[in-house]
Amino acid sequence: MSAVTAFAGMRRVVEVMFRAACPDCRAGFELGASALRLAIGASSRTTFYSFTCPECGSAVRKPAGERIVELLTGGGVRTLRLHSTV
Repeated sequence: MSAVTAFAGMRRVVEVMFRAACPDCRAGFELGASALRLAIGASSRTTFYSFTCPECGSAVRKPAGERIVELLTGGGVRTLRLHSTV
């Protein structure tokens, strides 16, 4: 079976966009899943998402509750699971 046959009828995948804002320059914008990173820690204090502001270049890190984690993982954001050394 060729690749053309195997993928016949598949539609083009559209990247999910997320609304975000920069706490430094206060700009609001949309980011694709590839522009975000999600880190899931052992607690709510160590679970966060991050991105670079496209307006001012600041590194932004924001807490991620259960609902945010669900939305970001469902939208294809790359996830890093943090493990405790204890």
